[in-house]
Amino acid sequence: MNPVVGWIWHFNRCMSVMQSGTQMVKLKAGSKGLVRLFYLDEHRSCIRWKPSRKSEKAKITIDSLYKVTEGVQSDIFHRQAEGSLDPACCFTIYHGNHMESLDLVTSNSEEARTWVTGLRYLMAGISDEDSLARRQRTHDQYPFKQTFEEADKNGDGLLNIDEIYQLLHKLNVNLPRRKVKQMFQEADTDDQQGTLTYEEFSVFYKMMSMRRDLFLLMMAYSDRKDHLSTEELANFLRNEQRMTNVTPEYVEEIVEKFEESAENKQRGILGIEGFTSFMRSPTCDIFNPLHNEVNQDMDQPLCNYFIASSHNTYLTGDQLLSHSKTDMYAWVLQSGCRCIEVDCWDGSDGEPMVQHGYTLTSKIPFKSVIEAINKYAFVNNQFPVILSIENHCNIQQQKKISQYLREIFGDKLDVGHVLTGDSRTLPSPQSLLGKILIKGKRLPAYLSADAEEGEVSDDDSADEIEDDFKLKSTNGNGQHQVESHIRKKLDSLLKESRIGDKEDSDSFSIRALLKATHQGLQKNLRQVLPEKVYSQDLLLATDGRHSKSRLTCHSVDKEDECQERCGRKRKTMKLSRDLSNLVVFTNSVASHECLNEGTPGDVLSFSEARAQSLVNHKAEQFLAFNQRQLSRIYPSAYRIDSSNFNPQFYWNVGCQLVALNYQTEGRMMQLNRAKFMVNGGSGYVLKPHLCSFNPFSEDPLPACPKKQLILKIISGQQLPKPPDSMLGDRGEIIDPFVEVEIIGLPVDCCKEQTRVVDDNGFNPVWEETLSFTLHMPEMALVRFLVWDHDPIGRDFIGTRTVAFCSLMPGYRHVYLEGLTEASIFVHVSVHDVYGKWSPLILNPSFTIMHFLGTHKGSQLRGIRGLFNRSSKSSVDTNTGGLRKRSISDHLLRRTASAPAKGRRKTKMPVSESVASISEQKNGMGAAAAASGGEQSTSGQETRTETRFQPRSPLIHRPMSMPLDRLYKDSYL
Repeated sequence: MNPVVGWIWHFNRCMSVMQSGTQMVKLKAGSKGLVRLFYLDEHRSCIRWKPSRKSEKAKITIDSLYKVTEGVQSDIFHRQAEGSLDPACCFTIYHGNHMESLDLVTSNSEEARTWVTGLRYLMAGISDEDSLARRQRTHDQYPFKQTFEEADKNGDGLLNIDEIYQLLHKLNVNLPRRKVKQMFQEADTDDQQGTLTYEEFSVFYKMMSMRRDLFLLMMAYSDRKDHLSTEELANFLRNEQRMTNVTPEYVEEIVEKFEESAENKQRGILGIEGFTSFMRSPTCDIFNPLHNEVNQDMDQPLCNYFIASSHNTYLTGDQLLSHSKTDMYAWVLQSGCRCIEVDCWDGSDGEPMVQHGYTLTSKIPFKSVIEAINKYAFVNNQFPVILSIENHCNIQQQKKISQYLREIFGDKLDVGHVLTGDSRTLPSPQSLLGKILIKGKRLPAYLSADAEEGEVSDDDSADEIEDDFKLKSTNGNGQHQVESHIRKKLDSLLKESRIGDKEDSDSFSIRALLKATHQGLQKNLRQVLPEKVYSQDLLLATDGRHSKSRLTCHSVDKEDECQERCGRKRKTMKLSRDLSNLVVFTNSVASHECLNEGTPGDVLSFSEARAQSLVNHKAEQFLAFNQRQLSRIYPSAYRIDSSNFNPQFYWNVGCQLVALNYQTEGRMMQLNRAKFMVNGGSGYVLKPHLCSFNPFSEDPLPACPKKQLILKIISGQQLPKPPDSMLGDRGEIIDPFVEVEIIGLPVDCCKEQTRVVDDNGFNPVWEETLSFTLHMPEMALVRFLVWDHDPIGRDFIGTRTVAFCSLMPGYRHVYLEGLTEASIFVHVSVHDVYGKWSPLILNPSFTIMHFLGTHKGSQLRGIRGLFNRSSKSSVDTNTGGLRKRSISDHLLRRTASAPAKGRRKTKMPVSESVASISEQKNGMGAAAAASGGEQSTSGQETRTETRFQPRSPLIHRPMSMPLDRLYKDSYL
């Protein structure tokens, strides 16, 4: 048999077995194992299992798989009795952002091998596709067969009207029953009336999901036809999408790729379905596709870049009890991180270990960590990796560390070719391709060159742990009781944190952590443990007065005085010459040394609290320091839950190595990802030219023009119910609204919100314009958040964060992170602002279009003329003046499919007042419009807004409706 044919046959056999399903035992910590039927879905997009209480949520997507390992390699398997399992029948699937493991045992080795082979093939098949291309592939398969099967409750292959109603509720759409029946009857064309076959359901689904906003946009550029010619499509790409080099060949490629009708392809036109597919493709995503590759100058000194950095890289969870894994290094490095941390401690057998000192976290061999780093450091990119060594070992084991570094890394440590350059500046990322820099202590220059060891300062990230709280060795029984108690404390604190707002960075209270660790933990352990065990085997090195005094140190000078008052002395440690010689460009220096001294190779490390004090009191000096040297910021030891601080606070003053806990997903890691996506996810982003300025000033760069970002939030698509909804799919249909947040310099930070749309998560329409003024757009991130309005608050649905410089102009889709289909449709425009003048004054044509809603000539055509009748006047959002707000909730209006609340949902108390109500008329008749004001307080700013919103109903054209009827009938 031909080898290729044989390989394809083998692959198809694996897919067939996996889709048929295999009975396997799912191992879980602390349980005997669960027997489940695991199977691959028909689209080969996810692994499912049954039975499960999670119902449809019991799945793992192929896109989320990290790796598949054979045998008993995971921690769960290691806890099993040795010899109780056949390694040939065992395999582990690692998936998700937190490297979660699914540990499975099959009844025979052949089944295990089949699944491992099949999964690895599927992972390899999608590894080179970007996420948007995968999303497009999934979208092209609609109407989903799975959707039809889930709606078919009795399994007869037909859907009746009641099953359709239940499906619509699950899909988060509340259409009038009259409309549903009408579409149902139009789709029901066979002899078996009253039910829909799969083919008829396909027609119904397309009718239901037709995009009115895209249809109107297409008509605006097609002279009210139901298709676009290649010339009209080219005009749209140039005028609205701001694309250059739009050649006839490129436009023809779009028609050929996205048009579904063979007849339309032959005629060279793009119909509504093809136009919809094109607008949902990666080409029309809000993120600049050129930024998927390295696009910045990489020949500048290292200090001119923000560098993606990880803290306690080896940990999988909290700082007290979680596991340490070499897999974390592989995952973090491949995700673009370029500065990783290795905490080295003496091993009992003479081999150095990696662990979080004075805690109950697990240990891993230093050699295994270095081997993992060597294997995965340059898989995705060749830019240098900085290895931050936190050294707590004796001289003998330090020599082992240097030995392993030299043997395993080899030539990757050789940076001799750049030592001949200018010693007054750091080398560039480009000059260090494929190299690993060791960040650590160096022996002082005054020490004799033949000295094998010497003393250096021992002030680093572990020092804070030692001074505040640390667990020393205990006997077996004592440690078990301590671990049990701390675990309960952590669990209660984590539960408390989940109750809070997921977007509130302070929801996990540091006060609560302090109370648990400093006061409650010590007090309760006295009650839990016998006095002898407590006094001899457990030492909580915590002084309540000491902690309190440190927390009250609000400046650098006061903190130094505080340390002296508390009797803290500068500590020293022995350092071997072998390890010192490996440190070339990144010499760790004690953070309390002066900011205006030192060589370019000196790296200052600051705890979160001390760095915050420097930013607050010596911002300009800190900024100047970061222009010539590297600084590293790491999270406070009080963050025992591995939560993260806001990295933007330190990026604003140019700190390069802002280290985050990569194992903790959430807002801060999303900001970090958005920051480093700007340059192809390479882990290096060129800093803007930061001259001497005060980042806290109301006008930090008065001589530079500002940017005004105008975002029109048009519509949403397939927004799911909140992930933590207690009732799941049975819950109420969501009432979504969109919040846009600017994160950058303090003067640029602000939020704006749309109104709330009632009972529609499938295709809500907002048609609202939000305006922002940015003083330093190069530092800004734009964060889109979708919320479900609730009478007692709001529930988080999804988010996407994009750097300002990566925003694409024109009509764009913003796909929510971690959700396959959910998106919002927006229009993006950016204008220069000089002084206090608005771009509306500087650009007369835009002014006329904005205020009159007219559009003359092809350059002003498009959905702007239809939607901008309700757009908001441009205002400087940071002037402290009046903020314009949307229509009040005293009047309701219709969107494309549902009534909407004419109000905004804010976290702060608001007082609403009706500003005015006016009647406006257009050529077809009178249309009532209402405008309302709402006052919102944010910091010291109070602004109101009054808007007039004359609207005509949006028109929907079902698939079977002739075009000439479209202009006569209103479908809703």
